[in-house]
Amino acid sequence: MPLLPAPFVRCRLSATLRVLWLLSAGFSLTGSEHTATAALPAAFSDLLPHFLVEPEDEYIVKNKPVTLTCRSTPATQIYFKCNGEWVHQDDHLIERTVDPATALPVMQVTIDITRQQVEKIFGLDEYWCQCVAWSTTGTQKSQKAYIRIAYLRKNFEEEPQGKEVALDQEVLLRCHPPEGVPQAEVEWQRNEDVINPTSDPNFFITADHNLVIRKARLADTGNYTCVAKNIVARRKSSSATVLVYVDGGWSEWSKWSACGADCSMWRSRECTQPSPGTGGKDCQGVDLQSLNCTSEQCPQTVSGAEDVALYVGMVAVALCLTLLLIVVVLVYRRKKEGLDADVADSSILTTGFQPMGIKPSKPENSHLLTIQPDLTTTTTSYQGTLRSRHDTTGKFSMTNGPLLDPLPNGSHTLHNGKLNSNPSEFVSRLSSQSFFKTLPRDVDNTSYGTFNFLGGRLTIPNMGISLLIPPEAIPRGKIYEIYLTVQRKEDLRLPLAGCQTLLSPVVSCGPPGVVLSRPVILSMDHCSDASLDNWAVRLKKQNYEGVWEDVLLMGEELVSEPYYCQLEAETCRVFTEQLGSFALVGESLHMGAAKRLRLVLFSDSYCSTLEYNIRVYCMDDTQDIFKEVMQMERQLGGRLIDEPHVLLFKDSYHNLRLSIHDMPQAHWRSKLLAGYQEIPFYHIWNGSQRYLHCTFTLERLSLSTCELTCQLCVWQVEGEGQSFSLDFNIAKDTRSVDSECLLMDSNATALAGPSAFQIPYLIRQKICSSLDAPCPNGADWRMLAQRLKLEKHMSFFASKASPTSVILDLWEAQHFHSGNINQLAAVMADIGKQEAMIFLVSDGEC
Repeated sequence: MPLLPAPFVRCRLSATLRVLWLLSAGFSLTGSEHTATAALPAAFSDLLPHFLVEPEDEYIVKNKPVTLTCRSTPATQIYFKCNGEWVHQDDHLIERTVDPATALPVMQVTIDITRQQVEKIFGLDEYWCQCVAWSTTGTQKSQKAYIRIAYLRKNFEEEPQGKEVALDQEVLLRCHPPEGVPQAEVEWQRNEDVINPTSDPNFFITADHNLVIRKARLADTGNYTCVAKNIVARRKSSSATVLVYVDGGWSEWSKWSACGADCSMWRSRECTQPSPGTGGKDCQGVDLQSLNCTSEQCPQTVSGAEDVALYVGMVAVALCLTLLLIVVVLVYRRKKEGLDADVADSSILTTGFQPMGIKPSKPENSHLLTIQPDLTTTTTSYQGTLRSRHDTTGKFSMTNGPLLDPLPNGSHTLHNGKLNSNPSEFVSRLSSQSFFKTLPRDVDNTSYGTFNFLGGRLTIPNMGISLLIPPEAIPRGKIYEIYLTVQRKEDLRLPLAGCQTLLSPVVSCGPPGVVLSRPVILSMDHCSDASLDNWAVRLKKQNYEGVWEDVLLMGEELVSEPYYCQLEAETCRVFTEQLGSFALVGESLHMGAAKRLRLVLFSDSYCSTLEYNIRVYCMDDTQDIFKEVMQMERQLGGRLIDEPHVLLFKDSYHNLRLSIHDMPQAHWRSKLLAGYQEIPFYHIWNGSQRYLHCTFTLERLSLSTCELTCQLCVWQVEGEGQSFSLDFNIAKDTRSVDSECLLMDSNATALAGPSAFQIPYLIRQKICSSLDAPCPNGADWRMLAQRLKLEKHMSFFASKASPTSVILDLWEAQHFHSGNINQLAAVMADIGKQEAMIFLVSDGEC
């Protein structure tokens, strides 16, 4: 608190003391000023100060400070108090003058308030200031001035919706502007022109900002936009198209025509009063009427030989056309039967697949499936050249666990198990195809395999990304080479607009264009709070031209579409009948929407200097980015110094702050000049960088100091925070990056056939045949979905030929690493099906 003057004591000053006070206040008593001071009223010493100017409410725009002003007379001193604390006297700018009319001293004081000062309140209370003025008689307080940070959100809480209205109908367009401080003003535009209700009384703007068109006119057709603005920004809603249409009316009937040769007369009317316009309905009813003539004016005609000849000719032409059509159909079917039924269609050939003419025989056991090849035809090989099927070399060059082994009788054997071909060879070979020039050559983040109708699974280790290919998803007689990869190139990142943010990695599976009989399931991590009340989450897919398109809005899925999603707490399961590149993009609906950030701390594994660095990474909480950071730190020689923490980062436009505290001052000091570091909100929200980090540089006062204890805090302004309590020895590398946190996934990246699934193939078929048929008491696939907590997807399951198989596909995708088939058997028993006993069938029987 600043040093306060003597006016705390109420007293009367003598004339001498008043002169001394004026001298101390900087006033001269010589010349004209001396004359003015001498003329002070005798009651001067009895006056309390009163304010000529009081501080007023202010708004901080962006980072520009605001100035508060206070002016009082007569006043010896003026000080500001903000939120109950005195502002330091060095922060006051003081000006002293004399009122020429009253000869009383006038004092003016100004202070500046910065955004940082206001943000320190952390939303607990509003930031306010008031000034206190002293005179020789006492003190006075000014009114409180509130200082607020001005902002205007981007998203309208309600936007106008397009309408089609009839002529003269009343139209209501709703608009609820974005939240803002100060509250936004609203104006409406039609075709970019501002609407002025004063000049056009047909328009009316309500107190809650809605636009009313009292009677719709044809001229009112156009695009209407709600515009919100305050001192910070100006926002426009999406345009709403209003179409004013005119329904058609019938004119009067015309007079009847003369009686024609067919003994009938006609009259007509037209839809011209008014004519339908701008999408209006046509007139109802007929526009032409006929009436038989009964008068003598009706000419008599007799059918003659000419009419008979005409009818016979028409019948003959019809018969000829019918016979010609039958011949064409027979020829086409005969040619089609002569072709190999297993040759791929044009989309397969152009994308580099190698379908094969193979027909499965009855399996002898669950580990061996003999396939008899069709040796009578040729097909297009993967490399794009024609090769006889007698030539089996070069088709599948797999070592250490082949997928296809030649048998003495010329057949092939499809084994369960891992596919261990050289991934570099596969990526190089696939990337050489013209359609796949953009396929990433990052072998560590790519998985591939060769699959047939038995299905399989692809997994990218330590990334939470997998592709489940259910049985029968690949048509029988086809063999596909399929890949799964994570896109990391910056030029492949999605273009995001407005408040959109990337919630998942960009994952590609393909090649695109393969023919699938049923959906595959793509699993990938996401970093949203998984609440669709807070988000509008869209699934995006890259088309053949490289443009990203919205293919699904979660919560509004259509079972008729080829895509469907289940959003779990940390994982998204995408059912898709088309392979390609996918990603999840979210747009927050309000400030409650939050992304999960993973906070990870690293330091140097070896330190020989006085300086010691702690790196804090802030990244989306998905395993692919975490793996990338771990690999980078391993190359830098870093070490993990604490378990990762998760922070919910809200769409509140507030930045992320990081600070370090409670270091032993006798041994350590921070070289950070400010009290904290800050990462801007938009750097995190728009995902322009895959991960961000701040470095805290510490300095130990002696090389012998190795123990470090401190508190490292990370928080969002006016939001959640996390704290790391660190206590470790910088000279001992006790935590390994690889073994402690990056848990290496020992599972194979590609599994083909029954080994890729928890449920044996024959058991799966029995379950489906048991539960697919509707049961009157509900003991069918619907109860299975309920027991597995999947009832919200009932409509999607019901749209499939075998609902049970789709439910089991999802169960397989969810429980590959942790699934317990006995629990599934218990569910079957709970449903009351005797088929639950099939889970106890031995492997030999399956």
